[in-house]
Amino acid sequence: MPTVPASRAPRQRTPAAAVVLSVAVFLGTALSGCEYEYSADHWDDESTSAAAAPTTDAALPRDPHLNEPVSGKELDAWVHEVLPDAEGQVFHTGFGTLEADEEREETTTKLPKGTYALTLACRSARRVSFSIENGENELVDLSLRCGTSRVNVVQLVSDAALMIKVDANGPANYAYRVSRI
Repeated sequence: MPTVPASRAPRQRTPAAAVVLSVAVFLGTALSGCEYEYSADHWDDESTSAAAAPTTDAALPRDPHLNEPVSGKELDAWVHEVLPDAEGQVFHTGFGTLEADEEREETTTKLPKGTYALTLACRSARRVSFSIENGENELVDLSLRCGTSRVNVVQLVSDAALMIKVDANGPANYAYRVSRI
């Protein structure tokens, strides 16, 4: 006798599965166009964030002419600006103008042992190098980005004269001050 294959009964879905499937389809369709964006004001009270002024970038571009070397009264005014009156006793101040690839060397008078502030500044489109030595000891070796002043603190363990070397790859103004702290 031939065997008859058993037929399978179709699978029936329960009402709970139909509800879950319907909700998933509905939510998928409804939420597919939504996008969430987080802002810093998200946690603020709505009335405060609505009244807050819009933020702007306060950084203004620097005037490119601020780093061009100057001469005469403009040089004197710049030196006074970058080397304001110092606290303590000023032993030596120097400033001037350098041409491209020029080096300047100056020596201070003999300084008594103690702690000193070496204030360095330059004005140029390029960096200016400062080297300050105490005999054979190099106290400062710095390539300074112009437009800022830099203060280095050094300790002299005995009386000494400082050799100050300044050089630049392009036209520049330089200024420095040696003052006791």
